[in-house]
Amino acid sequence: MHHEKDELVDDRAFLTPAAERTWLIASSSVAVVIAVFAVLWGLFSRSQVILLDGVYASVTLFLSWLAIRASSAMEKGPTDRYPFGREALAPLMVAIQGLVLLGSFGYASLDAIQTIVSGGSDTRVRAALVYAIVTSVAAFVMWFVLRRLRGQSDLVDAEAAQWLAGMLLSVAMVLGFAIAIVLEHAHSSGIARYADPVLVLVAAAILVPVPVKMLRTSGLELLEATPGEEVTQPINEAIERVRADFGLPVPVTRIGKLGRKLYVEVDFLTDDTSWTVEDADRVRRAMATHMKRPGQLLWLNVELHCDPHWDD
Repeated sequence: MHHEKDELVDDRAFLTPAAERTWLIASSSVAVVIAVFAVLWGLFSRSQVILLDGVYASVTLFLSWLAIRASSAMEKGPTDRYPFGREALAPLMVAIQGLVLLGSFGYASLDAIQTIVSGGSDTRVRAALVYAIVTSVAAFVMWFVLRRLRGQSDLVDAEAAQWLAGMLLSVAMVLGFAIAIVLEHAHSSGIARYADPVLVLVAAAILVPVPVKMLRTSGLELLEATPGEEVTQPINEAIERVRADFGLPVPVTRIGKLGRKLYVEVDFLTDDTSWTVEDADRVRRAMATHMKRPGQLLWLNVELHCDPHWDD
């Protein structure tokens, strides 16, 4: 068996740890501004949904700090204590983000239901509408910028998902508060009192799929499930190209992913006993060349053997 730790494939480079932290810090900086703005404006406008947005921004700020710490730890690479590195921190941080966000939405929903039962709230809807417009623009800009880096960092992808959720929340607030203003002009202020808590429930329903997807993705990664087609397809194409070049049979392939690290095991069962260690090295080297993707780590195992029961 041959082991190669190499920098990996594909025409899109993974972000370097330093670049990854730069984007995480930029995201955190904007989150700080929005969190402070949301808490102050939420108190001024007496809006629960704006306070929820402030809590959401505060939580994402804390989670961004955790992501930055994880990125720094992963940059240290393999050590005596962690011989395979600490790449598992990336999906672990994403899972923590998903759990915290789910908890926040659950608490906010229960509070909104209590407000509805007690007769609604006295929200300054015009002031709340101003906030919603400002934050929807800010969240859209951050999401648009970070989504351009999609696939280059799991941690940055998680940040983009959070900004998308924040943007959807802000857009829902814009629509809800606009409807509340119309109701007030139509002398239906009694109904308008329920706009804010109802918006909280709508926002929670809109946002819940984001942390659920984060939990599902990170959970599968931590359980070493086969990654998605966007990861496996270029790897399988590289294997097929090398197999055809060397006249090898169809192999048994195993692919796993942890953060920026990709595990690839390729097992060729051949009846040709003339293969040498040098031949196996050439096959492995050719595969590594086709699988190179800057910034990602490739742990490549290639086996050429004649024993059909080797893997039993």
